[in-house]
Amino acid sequence: MTKTIGSLEQLLMFAVVRLGQEAHGLAIRQEVEGRTGRVVSHGALYATMERLERQGLVSSWIGTQTPEGGGRRRKFYQVEPRGAAALRQGYEGLTRIAEGTPELLAAIEAKRG
Repeated sequence: MTKTIGSLEQLLMFAVVRLGQEAHGLAIRQEVEGRTGRVVSHGALYATMERLERQGLVSSWIGTQTPEGGGRRRKFYQVEPRGAAALRQGYEGLTRIAEGTPELLAAIEAKRG
């Protein structure tokens, strides 16, 4: 059975997939915030990524020192096959349940006007 993952976990994992080999903490935060407007704290990001790693959904490695990182070594992430399956399941479920709802939501919002 595929692991069910929450919305923050999904956002972070989608960002990791999109970023590919450049998926490190700051880049992940910027990707999520830039695409969704959702602010993710450092603490929430790293705690969530650690949890996903313990569950075998993502893995990480430490890169080499770079001037861009202030001389520090960045921690990079990648989605593992089990994580990809969980992400796909969540995405497919969300798209099925949301099908046709943009029009319904617009009608509800129009009632407030």
